[in-house]
Amino acid sequence: MDHNHIPPTVRRTYGTDDLSTAPSFAGGFINFGDWQGIDLAAPTPEDRVRSQEQLYRRALRVFEEPRERTRLAEVGCGRGLGAALALREFRFASVTGVDIHPDQIERARAVNALALATYPDRLAYTLGSADELPFPDASLDGVFSVEAAQHFRELTSFARESARVLRSGGRLVVTTFFAAPGADIAERLKILLASFADGLDIPHTLGDFTTDLAAAGFTSVSVEPIGPDVWPGLDRYLADTVPAGHWTRNFLPAWRDGLLDYHLLTATR
Repeated sequence: MDHNHIPPTVRRTYGTDDLSTAPSFAGGFINFGDWQGIDLAAPTPEDRVRSQEQLYRRALRVFEEPRERTRLAEVGCGRGLGAALALREFRFASVTGVDIHPDQIERARAVNALALATYPDRLAYTLGSADELPFPDASLDGVFSVEAAQHFRELTSFARESARVLRSGGRLVVTTFFAAPGADIAERLKILLASFADGLDIPHTLGDFTTDLAAAGFTSVSVEPIGPDVWPGLDRYLADTVPAGHWTRNFLPAWRDGLLDYHLLTATR
């Protein structure tokens, strides 16, 4: 793939704008978080980091023992902190973070320089896209993606590529938010949320993605809606972090109105 053909909104958001510096995020992670067990009376930036780490842990726990023999790739790794956490806390055999944006790969290598030096043969960051993963056929035991798939222009190729690089019995784990089915849902999301209006987020539906996974050869597709652990906690943090009326505060009402939801999806090759 020619990495110069990154969608303009993605290039800007993760390039010069560096989304990880936005007030709604903290600590270099870029996800909405799993807020289970976090006191929401007055959430701190440290709580925000914890929520983002917890979302990674929730996804990574899906991969079964013996993890020390499990070779993983993260698709849409951003600044690479989640891939480093996966290796540090779960002791996988290897973790390779993949991102379409060269600025993010550069940041990942800089931010995680010590981890890369400590695990030179087990942690890596490389350019690649969801529709053209930089791995040989059947070379991985697991593929995971934490809150990146909403940016992929389409998910059919992601499903097909994940199936290609996974060995038989390998696992795919995806966390992200999906749009509800319906003729007017996409337009309503564009009205409420700037990330949909400018094309950064794509209103993929869960049903279309599970259909793509089945067509690619995945079995045992399991879907867990985790919106209650994501949206209320995120919104409580945003209430103290962004200006009143900021568009990000519309994620919670969009969820409550049934326009979108957050899911943890797993599938077996």
